[in-house]
Amino acid sequence: MSLFAKLFNKNTEEVSSKNVEDFVSLTRVYFQSVIAANLGITNIRFVPDVANFKRLFKIPTQGGRLGQAEKAASRKMLMQDYGISENFFKEIDTSVKKHCRTQNDVQGYLFMYQGFSNDLMMLMGNLMQWKFRMPSIFKGALRSMTEKTVHDVCTKTVWKKDDVHKTAAAVRQYKERLGYSEQWMTEYVYNVVMLAKKEPKQKANEEK
Repeated sequence: MSLFAKLFNKNTEEVSSKNVEDFVSLTRVYFQSVIAANLGITNIRFVPDVANFKRLFKIPTQGGRLGQAEKAASRKMLMQDYGISENFFKEIDTSVKKHCRTQNDVQGYLFMYQGFSNDLMMLMGNLMQWKFRMPSIFKGALRSMTEKTVHDVCTKTVWKKDDVHKTAAAVRQYKERLGYSEQWMTEYVYNVVMLAKKEPKQKANEEK
């Protein structure tokens, strides 16, 4: 069950709120909050994920500036519920500040980030398929494998399969343009993988 849906079901166990959909949604809320705060955006329709988050969690606007309170709240949730590091947010802040200098830059930036995220996860799913089936107790090993695979994607220029070669090249271009590090990519992918591994159990429990 989604974190947002959980608001309407107080009996839901806390663990069920931690899923891929919520992690990705909260990350988008943070992105859009940073953009809104940096550019002084006042039209909340310009940042739809922030609008939804703000309404559901009843977050008051801080100091008359949209994005400030929402940025802090989404950051707190990501750190507490998913163990996200300080550097993860610093890289987002730096990237947004560099690429979103006016409101005209925002749509292009978010579109580019979405392409980066989609291609990265598709590529990692292809390259780490059998490793994803490892039991969750081997967190350290899975983290190391994720780190190594991300490093390969960022440094290896020749791949046997043509589709992997093309997607890896696209991911490297996105990475350079957006300014994200291998560490950021590893943290993002690793969290999505760990959450995805938990979801089949959660769905089975909900069906019961």
